[in-house]
Amino acid sequence: MYAVIKTGGKQYKVAAGEKIKVEQIAADVGQEITIEQVLAVGEGVELKVGTPWVTGANVKATVVAHGKHDKVRIFKMRRRKHYQKHGGHRQTYTELQIAAVNG
Repeated sequence: MYAVIKTGGKQYKVAAGEKIKVEQIAADVGQEITIEQVLAVGEGVELKVGTPWVTGANVKATVVAHGKHDKVRIFKMRRRKHYQKHGGHRQTYTELQIAAVNG
């Protein structure tokens, strides 16, 4: 059984037993969370699609870790104008262990 969930403005296809990295969630490591925003639930050839959410469906997950992704280098330059600007960004994430898909 799998589900398509929405968290942090992005959509993820998840199944029980998987680990995924999502946008930062305000939860402690080891805490169990429930994601109610389920867009679709499928098992085999059967698929339930919500409008926008599937009623009664949820995904239970455990917070494994928090961290930061690799640095993204930002370089701006204007040719012949003696302008160069360097920057960087490291996006934070929360790693989730999917325990169960209900729906």
